[in-house]
Amino acid sequence: MTLNLADFDNRAHEAIKAFWTGRSKAIRKQLEKGITGQGARAGVVGGKNMDGFLLLIQEIVRANGLGHAQILLKKGVVTLPGFFRPTKMWDLLVVNQGRLVAALELKSQVGSFGNNFNNRTEEAIGTAHDFWTACREGALGDQAPPFIGWLMLVEQSDKSSKPVRDKSPHFPVFPEFQGASYAKRYEILCRRLVQERLYTQAALMMSPETAGEDGEYSSLSEITSLKNFVTSFAAHCAAEAARAKIS
Repeated sequence: MTLNLADFDNRAHEAIKAFWTGRSKAIRKQLEKGITGQGARAGVVGGKNMDGFLLLIQEIVRANGLGHAQILLKKGVVTLPGFFRPTKMWDLLVVNQGRLVAALELKSQVGSFGNNFNNRTEEAIGTAHDFWTACREGALGDQAPPFIGWLMLVEQSDKSSKPVRDKSPHFPVFPEFQGASYAKRYEILCRRLVQERLYTQAALMMSPETAGEDGEYSSLSEITSLKNFVTSFAAHCAAEAARAKIS
Protein backbone atom coordinates (compact mmCIF):
# COMPACT_ATOMS: atom_id res chain seq x y z
CA MET A 1 0.00 0.00 0.00
CA THR A 2 1.41 3.37 -1.05
CA LEU A 3 1.51 5.90 1.75
CA ASN A 4 -0.67 8.98 1.35
CA LEU A 5 0.84 12.06 3.00
CA ALA A 6 -2.34 14.08 2.37
CA ASP A 7 -0.55 16.90 0.53
CA PHE A 8 1.04 17.70 3.88
CA ASP A 9 3.28 20.55 2.74
CA ASN A 10 0.45 22.67 1.31
CA ARG A 11 -1.73 21.85 4.30
CA ALA A 12 1.10 22.80 6.65
CA HIS A 13 1.46 26.19 4.93
CA GLU A 14 -2.27 26.80 5.46
CA ALA A 15 -1.98 25.68 9.08
CA ILE A 16 0.89 28.13 9.62
CA LYS A 17 -1.16 30.97 8.14
CA ALA A 18 -4.03 30.13 10.49
CA PHE A 19 -1.65 29.91 13.44
CA TRP A 20 -0.34 33.42 12.94
CA THR A 21 -3.64 35.06 11.98
CA GLY A 22 -5.95 33.16 14.34
CA ARG A 23 -8.14 32.06 11.44
CA SER A 24 -9.53 28.90 13.01
CA LYS A 25 -13.29 29.01 12.50
CA ALA A 26 -13.24 27.45 9.01
CA ILE A 27 -10.71 24.83 10.09
CA ARG A 28 -12.85 23.81 13.06
CA LYS A 29 -15.84 23.33 10.76
CA GLN A 30 -13.73 20.97 8.66
CA LEU A 31 -12.63 19.13 11.77
CA GLU A 32 -16.23 18.71 12.92
CA LYS A 33 -17.23 17.21 9.56
CA GLY A 34 -14.58 14.54 9.87
CA ILE A 35 -15.20 13.53 13.48
CA THR A 36 -18.55 11.81 13.80
CA GLY A 37 -20.11 12.41 17.18
CA GLN A 38 -16.97 13.74 18.81
CA GLY A 39 -17.04 17.45 18.05
CA ALA A 40 -14.00 19.64 17.56
CA ARG A 41 -11.34 20.65 19.98
CA ALA A 42 -12.23 24.01 21.47
CA GLY A 43 -8.92 25.20 22.82
CA VAL A 44 -5.67 26.75 21.80
CA VAL A 45 -2.18 25.39 22.19
CA GLY A 46 0.56 27.65 23.50
CA GLY A 47 -1.62 30.72 23.07
CA LYS A 48 -1.97 30.28 19.30
CA ASN A 49 -4.26 27.96 17.40
CA MET A 50 -2.91 24.63 16.11
CA ASP A 51 -6.17 23.38 14.62
CA GLY A 52 -4.71 23.39 11.10
CA PHE A 53 -2.24 20.71 12.13
CA LEU A 54 -4.99 18.72 13.81
CA LEU A 55 -6.79 18.78 10.47
CA LEU A 56 -3.65 17.55 8.69
CA ILE A 57 -3.31 14.67 11.13
CA GLN A 58 -6.97 13.77 10.66
CA GLU A 59 -6.51 13.69 6.88
CA ILE A 60 -3.49 11.40 7.15
CA VAL A 61 -5.45 8.96 9.32
CA ARG A 62 -8.33 8.85 6.82
CA ALA A 63 -6.07 8.63 3.78
CA ASN A 64 -4.16 5.59 5.03
CA GLY A 65 -6.88 3.06 5.59
CA LEU A 66 -8.43 4.13 8.89
CA GLY A 67 -11.59 5.75 7.58
CA HIS A 68 -13.66 4.29 10.40
CA ALA A 69 -11.25 4.96 13.26
CA GLN A 70 -12.23 7.37 16.01
CA ILE A 71 -10.24 10.61 15.93
CA LEU A 72 -10.74 12.19 19.32
CA LEU A 73 -10.04 15.85 20.04
CA LYS A 74 -12.77 17.00 22.39
CA LYS A 75 -11.98 17.64 26.03
CA GLY A 76 -13.16 14.70 28.06
CA VAL A 77 -12.45 12.03 25.43
CA VAL A 78 -8.69 12.56 24.98
CA THR A 79 -7.74 11.28 28.44
CA LEU A 80 -5.48 8.27 28.99
CA PRO A 81 -4.48 6.60 32.27
CA GLY A 82 -1.13 7.46 33.79
CA PHE A 83 1.15 5.76 36.28
CA PHE A 84 2.54 8.62 38.36
CA ARG A 85 -0.78 10.50 38.08
CA PRO A 86 -4.30 9.19 37.49
CA THR A 87 -4.79 10.55 33.97
CA LYS A 88 -3.26 12.70 31.25
CA MET A 89 -5.21 14.71 28.66
CA TRP A 90 -3.64 14.58 25.19
CA ASP A 91 -4.29 16.85 22.20
CA LEU A 92 -5.42 14.06 19.86
CA LEU A 93 -6.10 10.35 20.14
CA VAL A 94 -6.77 7.81 17.40
CA VAL A 95 -8.66 4.67 18.47
CA ASN A 96 -9.52 1.76 16.19
CA GLN A 97 -11.50 -1.31 17.23
CA GLY A 98 -10.73 -0.62 20.86
CA ARG A 99 -6.99 -0.22 20.29
CA LEU A 100 -5.07 2.99 20.85
CA VAL A 101 -3.46 3.73 17.48
CA ALA A 102 -1.91 7.10 18.31
CA ALA A 103 -1.61 9.80 20.94
CA LEU A 104 -0.23 13.18 19.93
CA GLU A 105 0.82 16.41 21.60
CA LEU A 106 0.95 19.65 19.59
CA LYS A 107 2.81 22.54 21.18
CA SER A 108 4.03 25.98 20.22
CA GLN A 109 6.16 28.79 21.57
CA VAL A 110 6.18 32.44 20.61
CA GLY A 111 8.67 34.56 22.58
CA SER A 112 9.64 34.00 26.25
CA PHE A 113 12.13 31.31 25.34
CA GLY A 114 14.02 31.05 28.63
CA ASN A 115 11.93 29.29 31.25
CA ASN A 116 9.35 28.17 28.70
CA PHE A 117 11.89 25.97 26.94
CA ASN A 118 12.62 24.19 30.20
CA ASN A 119 8.92 23.84 30.94
CA ARG A 120 8.20 22.36 27.51
CA THR A 121 11.13 19.97 27.87
CA GLU A 122 10.11 18.74 31.31
CA GLU A 123 6.50 18.36 30.19
CA ALA A 124 7.42 16.34 27.09
CA ILE A 125 9.72 13.99 28.96
CA GLY A 126 7.38 13.55 31.92
CA THR A 127 4.33 12.87 29.74
CA ALA A 128 6.07 10.16 27.75
CA HIS A 129 7.69 8.49 30.76
CA ASP A 130 4.36 8.42 32.58
CA PHE A 131 2.60 6.98 29.53
CA TRP A 132 5.04 4.17 28.80
CA THR A 133 5.24 3.19 32.45
CA ALA A 134 1.45 2.93 32.56
CA CYS A 135 1.58 0.79 29.40
CA ARG A 136 4.14 -1.50 30.97
CA GLU A 137 1.76 -1.97 33.89
CA GLY A 138 -1.07 -2.98 31.56
CA ALA A 139 -3.00 0.29 31.14
CA LEU A 140 -3.79 -0.43 27.46
CA GLY A 141 -4.18 -4.17 27.74
CA ASP A 142 -2.60 -6.46 25.16
CA GLN A 143 -1.99 -4.47 21.98
CA ALA A 144 0.76 -3.32 19.62
CA PRO A 145 2.60 -0.17 20.74
CA PRO A 146 0.80 3.01 19.60
CA PHE A 147 2.35 5.94 17.76
CA ILE A 148 3.31 8.61 20.29
CA GLY A 149 4.04 11.94 18.64
CA TRP A 150 5.28 15.36 19.72
CA LEU A 151 4.94 18.24 17.26
CA MET A 152 6.48 21.61 18.12
CA LEU A 153 6.11 24.97 16.37
CA VAL A 154 8.57 27.70 17.43
CA GLU A 155 8.74 31.33 16.39
CA GLN A 156 11.71 31.96 14.14
CA SER A 157 13.27 35.17 15.39
CA ASP A 158 16.55 36.69 16.53
CA LYS A 159 15.82 35.61 20.10
CA SER A 160 15.18 31.98 19.21
CA SER A 161 18.13 31.79 16.79
CA LYS A 162 20.94 33.52 18.69
CA PRO A 163 23.49 31.59 20.82
CA VAL A 164 22.61 31.23 24.50
CA ARG A 165 25.01 30.94 27.41
CA ASP A 166 24.50 28.49 30.24
CA LYS A 167 25.83 28.53 33.80
CA SER A 168 26.89 25.21 35.28
CA PRO A 169 29.49 26.06 37.94
CA HIS A 170 30.31 22.53 39.06
CA PHE A 171 30.20 20.38 35.92
CA PRO A 172 30.22 21.33 32.23
CA VAL A 173 27.12 21.02 30.06
CA PHE A 174 27.33 18.66 27.09
CA PRO A 175 29.25 20.18 24.17
CA GLU A 176 26.25 20.18 21.81
CA PHE A 177 24.41 22.54 24.16
CA GLN A 178 27.27 25.01 24.57
CA GLY A 179 26.28 28.19 22.78
CA ALA A 180 23.25 26.50 21.21
CA SER A 181 20.25 28.68 20.39
CA TYR A 182 16.80 27.83 21.72
CA ALA A 183 15.87 26.61 18.25
CA LYS A 184 18.85 24.24 18.23
CA ARG A 185 18.00 23.08 21.74
CA TYR A 186 14.52 22.15 20.58
CA GLU A 187 16.03 20.26 17.65
CA ILE A 188 18.31 18.33 20.00
CA LEU A 189 15.34 17.64 22.26
CA CYS A 190 13.33 16.19 19.36
CA ARG A 191 16.21 13.95 18.33
CA ARG A 192 16.68 12.63 21.84
CA LEU A 193 13.00 12.11 22.57
CA VAL A 194 13.00 9.63 19.68
CA GLN A 195 16.50 8.28 20.35
CA GLU A 196 15.47 7.38 23.91
CA ARG A 197 12.20 5.90 22.62
CA LEU A 198 10.05 8.30 24.56
CA TYR A 199 8.22 9.25 21.36
CA THR A 200 7.79 7.44 18.06
CA GLN A 201 8.47 10.71 16.26
CA ALA A 202 9.12 14.30 17.31
CA ALA A 203 9.23 17.23 14.92
CA LEU A 204 10.26 20.88 15.09
CA MET A 205 8.93 23.59 12.79
CA MET A 206 10.34 27.11 12.74
CA SER A 207 8.16 29.92 11.43
CA PRO A 208 8.51 33.74 11.49
CA GLU A 209 5.69 35.99 12.66
CA THR A 210 5.34 37.31 9.10
CA ALA A 211 4.25 33.85 7.91
CA GLY A 212 0.60 34.79 8.30
CA GLU A 213 0.80 35.81 4.64
CA ASP A 214 2.67 32.92 3.02
CA GLY A 215 2.71 30.12 5.60
CA GLU A 216 6.51 29.98 5.68
CA TYR A 217 8.06 27.29 7.85
CA SER A 218 11.32 25.37 7.94
CA SER A 219 13.10 22.51 9.68
CA LEU A 220 16.55 22.36 11.21
CA SER A 221 17.20 18.78 10.12
CA GLU A 222 15.60 16.06 8.03
CA ILE A 223 15.26 13.69 10.98
CA THR A 224 13.22 16.23 12.99
CA SER A 225 11.27 17.58 10.00
CA LEU A 226 7.50 17.60 9.54
CA LYS A 227 7.94 15.39 6.48
CA ASN A 228 9.67 12.70 8.52
CA PHE A 229 6.97 12.97 11.18
CA VAL A 230 4.00 12.59 8.81
CA THR A 231 5.69 9.81 6.83
CA SER A 232 6.20 7.76 9.97
CA PHE A 233 2.67 8.51 11.14
CA ALA A 234 1.15 7.54 7.80
CA ALA A 235 3.10 4.27 7.84
CA HIS A 236 1.83 3.52 11.34
CA CYS A 237 -1.78 4.18 10.29
CA ALA A 238 -1.38 1.95 7.23
CA ALA A 239 0.05 -0.84 9.39
CA GLU A 240 -2.89 -0.57 11.80
CA ALA A 241 -5.34 -0.66 8.87
CA ALA A 242 -3.69 -3.82 7.56
CA ARG A 243 -3.70 -5.38 11.02
CA ALA A 244 -7.41 -4.61 11.47
CA LYS A 245 -8.21 -6.06 8.04
CA ILE A 246 -6.50 -9.35 8.82
CA SER A 247 -8.13 -9.69 12.23
